[in-house]
Amino acid sequence: MSFPLLTVTAVLPAAGAILTAAVPAARRTAAKWLALAFSLATLVLAALVVVRFEPGGDRYQLTESHAWIPDFGVRYELGVDGIAVALIALTALLIPFIILAGWHDADPLETKSSRWRPTQGFFALILMVEAMVILSFEATDVFLFYIFFEAMLIPMYFLIGGFGDRAHAGTDGAAATQRSYAAVKFLLYNLAGGLIMLAAVVGLYVVAGSFSLAEIAEARASGELEMAANTERLLFLGFFFAFAVKAPLWPLHTWLPNAMGEATAPVAVLITAVVDKVGTFAMLRFCLQLFPEASKWATPVIIVLALVSIVYGALLAVGQRDIKRLIAYASISHFGFIVLGIFAMTSQGQSGATLYMVNHGISTAALMLVAGFLITRRGSRLIADYGGVQKVAPVLAGTFLVGSLATLSLPGLAPFVSEFLVLVGAFAAYPVAGVIATLGIVLAALYTLVLYQRTMTGPVKAEVRTMPDLKARELVVVAPLIALLLLLGVFPKPLTDIVNPAVQHTMNDVRKTDPTPEIEAEAAK
Repeated sequence: MSFPLLTVTAVLPAAGAILTAAVPAARRTAAKWLALAFSLATLVLAALVVVRFEPGGDRYQLTESHAWIPDFGVRYELGVDGIAVALIALTALLIPFIILAGWHDADPLETKSSRWRPTQGFFALILMVEAMVILSFEATDVFLFYIFFEAMLIPMYFLIGGFGDRAHAGTDGAAATQRSYAAVKFLLYNLAGGLIMLAAVVGLYVVAGSFSLAEIAEARASGELEMAANTERLLFLGFFFAFAVKAPLWPLHTWLPNAMGEATAPVAVLITAVVDKVGTFAMLRFCLQLFPEASKWATPVIIVLALVSIVYGALLAVGQRDIKRLIAYASISHFGFIVLGIFAMTSQGQSGATLYMVNHGISTAALMLVAGFLITRRGSRLIADYGGVQKVAPVLAGTFLVGSLATLSLPGLAPFVSEFLVLVGAFAAYPVAGVIATLGIVLAALYTLVLYQRTMTGPVKAEVRTMPDLKARELVVVAPLIALLLLLGVFPKPLTDIVNPAVQHTMNDVRKTDPTPEIEAEAAK
């Protein structure tokens, strides 16, 4: 029997979470190092997954299949395509940086008399989220995917509500109330989406008699399984609704600004750079593969929702006074680009959408983590409380600038390639949608550069005159992310080589081909 690499890659952080939580209360520093060690070991395994994956090989590789609940047709089935490999690598890469960035985030909760171990709990929850996200990317059994898609909500709820941002903490308990509100809102929105999806999962089993993605796809391709148009559309809507909440797509996005605003900066990165990617990934893997005709039927409406997300998120980012909420609304705009690329149903659009998932994760992590370091120093999330930071902390300001430029997709940085491909794909299939989407680029330049100008330039405010620059631990967090933004900005080929074959499989699922360019069409005449 071959080594179960995918299982071990997911189980390792889960084992690390259990061991970290079990560390004695007095050994919280040891718990931090243990969590970091397990996250780095998971990164090594994820790198091995990338190395073992053959882009030109079978669609799903490193597969594992075992009977689990045979009476109900549920199997433990894992497998990865190029899109899943890219997102597993992103997840495993970001978690060590999230742990390092949050090294002291639970320290204020520690008391000598308390039996509760917040430090151990904080890092254990992060590792548990990592395990569930990786399993979600690996699962090729619909029911197995659903379990981890929903289970990750529990540790995220406690990370937001129990370990929220204390930059605005006061004595009146208002900050704790806001954290609880954000955590409950996050949970209720995502649970509502998950319950609707559960009904669709059951409906899929009734129609197909299986939860196996490969079996259902094969039966549909051979003609053995035919779904009535209305049945397929209802099932598609059940799945898509849950993924749109997770993504998040307008108008199901309102939980995200609250959650990111009240969470610590590392947890905010965990939400938008890791957890939310499960939603857009699942649109590609499940919606388009299981329900190709319904996906094409719903495409016009979904593209409109994506365009609203792009413009609406960017406009609200322009008007924000809170740094973290600004980044949250910017992420809503970026997720609109991802959904637009997916449902443009062109190879350029879907390749760009997948690259966007990866590059948005890196760029948002860089910007949000530096913003977190800034907020920790000043004790405020309000933009108006800053000014002239680049004169007293030039390295912090410089890294903040690179993260900001990546957010607006400056050429030479990784997100530019993604956004360019999405727009090319959108223009090819829906020119009007492509034109409207470009408004998001203009607005992104506005909110990111204004944010930098108001916080980093101008006269030095009295409260920031003694602000220290980035320390060694913080540089270890930020420098590799910036290096990756530069590397993937000028040399994205290693990533596109992995992603493109999987995108072509998805295009085949929906029986779509790229539109012929007008010049070639005229020449053919």
